[in-house]
Amino acid sequence: KSMKTIVLEVSFALWSGVAMAHSPLKLTSPINGAVVATTPDMIDMAFGQGVRLSKVTMTHLDHPSVQLDLSKATGLAKDISVPVQKMGAGTYLFEWIGMGEDGHKVTGDFSFLVE
Repeated sequence: KSMKTIVLEVSFALWSGVAMAHSPLKLTSPINGAVVATTPDMIDMAFGQGVRLSKVTMTHLDHPSVQLDLSKATGLAKDISVPVQKMGAGTYLFEWIGMGEDGHKVTGDFSFLVE
């Protein structure tokens, strides 16, 4: 094998291991990008592996960002529900930070629109 082929194979193997080590968000409710008629009481987050959330921030239009209550989301879990503060019509953006089962930091975001 050429040196270039070996480097590419090793790089791919390392990248794949890192990608598999993290716990990406698989599904949300409401679904990312959804348009809904009313603001839900809770958001539901489903992960591929257990995640311990440390912070979920919600931003809505011109309102300042607020940190959501994670008091019921203790320990590692694949399915997490978080109460939402209702702020009327508009786009709700959620940014989350946590730790995966493997100890790595995991982050992400999702949003939905309330008409």
